[in-house]
Amino acid sequence: MRSTSFFPALAALPLALAAAHAQAVELDVPSQRLDAALTDFAEQADVRLLYDAGLTRSSGSAPALKGDYSVAEGLQRLLQGSGLTFQIGTDGTVTLVPLSAEQGSVELGTTTISSLVEGRADLPSEYAGGQVARGANIGVLGNQDMQDTPFAFSSYTSDLIETRQAQTLADVLASDPGIRQSFGFGNFSQVFVVRGFQLFSDDISLNGLYGVLPRQIISTESVERVEVFKGANAFINGVGPGGSGVGGAINVVSKRAEDTPTRRATLDYASDARVGGHVDLGQRFGEDNRFGVRVNLAQREGETAVDEEHSRFSLATVGLDYRGERLRLAADLGYQKQRVNEGRSVVYLTTTGATSTLNGKTPSAPDSDQNYAQPWSWSQLEDSYGMFSAEYDLSPSWTAYLIAGGKYTRENGIYASNYVYGANGDARIGRLYSPLDQETLSAVTGLRGELATGPVSHRINLAANGIWQEKRNAFESTAVGSRGFGNLYQGYPVVEPLATTISGDLHDPDTTAKVQNKSLALSDTLGFYEDRVLLTLGVRRQTIGADAWSSATGARTSNYQESITTPAYGLVVKPTEYLSLYANRVESLQQGPTAPGAAINNGAMFAPYRSKQMEVGAKLDWGSFGGSLSLFRIEQPQGVLGGDGYYRVDAEQRNRGVELSLFGEPLNGLRLLSGVTWTEAELSGTAGGRDDGNQAVGVPQFQFNVGADWDVPGVNGLSLNGLLLRTGGQFVDTANEYSIPAWTRVDLGARYQTKLDGRAVTFNTVLENVADENYWASANGGYLTQGSPRTLKVSATVDF
Repeated sequence: MRSTSFFPALAALPLALAAAHAQAVELDVPSQRLDAALTDFAEQADVRLLYDAGLTRSSGSAPALKGDYSVAEGLQRLLQGSGLTFQIGTDGTVTLVPLSAEQGSVELGTTTISSLVEGRADLPSEYAGGQVARGANIGVLGNQDMQDTPFAFSSYTSDLIETRQAQTLADVLASDPGIRQSFGFGNFSQVFVVRGFQLFSDDISLNGLYGVLPRQIISTESVERVEVFKGANAFINGVGPGGSGVGGAINVVSKRAEDTPTRRATLDYASDARVGGHVDLGQRFGEDNRFGVRVNLAQREGETAVDEEHSRFSLATVGLDYRGERLRLAADLGYQKQRVNEGRSVVYLTTTGATSTLNGKTPSAPDSDQNYAQPWSWSQLEDSYGMFSAEYDLSPSWTAYLIAGGKYTRENGIYASNYVYGANGDARIGRLYSPLDQETLSAVTGLRGELATGPVSHRINLAANGIWQEKRNAFESTAVGSRGFGNLYQGYPVVEPLATTISGDLHDPDTTAKVQNKSLALSDTLGFYEDRVLLTLGVRRQTIGADAWSSATGARTSNYQESITTPAYGLVVKPTEYLSLYANRVESLQQGPTAPGAAINNGAMFAPYRSKQMEVGAKLDWGSFGGSLSLFRIEQPQGVLGGDGYYRVDAEQRNRGVELSLFGEPLNGLRLLSGVTWTEAELSGTAGGRDDGNQAVGVPQFQFNVGADWDVPGVNGLSLNGLLLRTGGQFVDTANEYSIPAWTRVDLGARYQTKLDGRAVTFNTVLENVADENYWASANGGYLTQGSPRTLKVSATVDF
């Protein structure tokens, strides 16, 4: 980076003063809030430091400083990513000032100090080890440091994505001990289970905006970070278009051009014969690198590790941004297409009827690479999306923002599903063809800022959200078993059956559903005792609207419109620099049910489901190693048809759990990312009390991860990594008569970074499911998702 002196006062310092500030000082400043770190630094370096306290109030935490640093070097490290720089007066006084676009660096004697950080100044800094970040975007609250937030969250960086060779969001989130993944109903969409509740891909946000990301499967080639919020989130993020996310939310952060140009190409291979390539190009232009462009192109095709399963994937994305003194703009445009032939789908159990011989026994999982799909089955997903964001600093303390975007989805496929009725794996084959067109528009606008009332600080946020979605679909299906019988273990092919039911125009589907969700949110985080006690109070008024029409007749089948207010309370107490205690009481919302036709009150619409969460926890930050412990309870109401024939919202699923996570670099060269989750998901108020006290479907009582990445001593650039996943048994039905056993998966990998002809080259290999275990990975949704077979992934990346 070009170095220029911009401070005449500094240039005019006497040589003796410049030499004094360039002299190394022994420092031992722990990682902590920036204002506390600056206080410790000034005392240890014996300098007079002046600044407005408002400048550091929202700057998050500073990295640890341990060793010999000059005053300038130490300040430069502490201020990285804070948006601040410093000036040194003729009397030696150091003053902090906001970093303007023209201030690129400070020159002190022979020492050049860069005031800009490479990469993303708008993102919270990485934690020790680089696999996680110490902060994340917490919806309406904006970017928050982990020690200042009364909620549990994780933020996974590009380093973890690259180390794991993650090609989809599921590959990244396999490292999260609180999340497990299953497939969608009858297809290959990735469904995530957070704190025992489903989160659909429709309800995953991009840069804080719902309704933009590709539907079903989300790739990672253009992803910088994956942020996971744990817990009910109606206030934090508003209601998503899919109505899921009771247990948590996921936000994807897109790549941006960095100050150093990006020229990177990757070739990859995955067993059995899947080959692909990825090109990542980034460049900044103009005065002070204000304009940035980031382009990602990817193509991947071939047979997967599942026998006869073939997939093809294409991606093209463009990220644009502008960073001015007060105005920041960004835009993302993307296109993604995926085709899967003979994809291994989920499995359903037929537990009743004269033909069923299961008798309470769930069939064991077939061989890990066994494909029980039909040769005529396929699925194709195509998404085009775009979004735009703008931020403008009205003053040093107040910022207005706007985010808007949309997407168009075209989904097609012929799905073959196995309905197993025999203990020997005998199954009836179902067939469904369901073309879908979906259009979504979404917008968020708001104002955030800071002020002080006496000794109390305030961080105020005001936001308005809106989502508009329209679905057009039709379908044709074949009655299960009317033609074609298969076997789970033999994979018998059957002739594609003819349709027995056709609904709608398959070539030009009519509108079948519309969603209109709107909300207004207001929050204030009050800081007491120099922000050692933080109290967050918030409220969101939400309107949930949904209309539906019959694809066969076009007649309106429902018209739902309800408004509800969801409060949020959060408290953080920091008794020491290393420990943060927190508690929260928040809610999630889902569209309320409509009484079914079998009920006396059929057609009656109910208010939105209001799921309530209470949580307490602690977060520990030792600078190089951290962790969190949380205890939570989530109560989700559910509808039930009573013995008197009336449908009511009287049932409940109550998930109580404990989460422990550990992360960081406790020893030089050893990075850890591990944790454990225990959940008791109890049902109550069920029909006739038959299932009261039972464990909810698809929720394991325990799951834990042990992940490690180790730099091999004596071999520069070589690191070994491993991930162990252990998941408890799960029930398939609410009666708890059918279940799947606990399972364990081990992944091992290695990465070697070197230079060839002066170019950085990285060789990466990961072997997933090393023992080639056969297991049912999930019973979530009441059906079975099989775990992936042993899969070898290798890649080579070169910077050119």
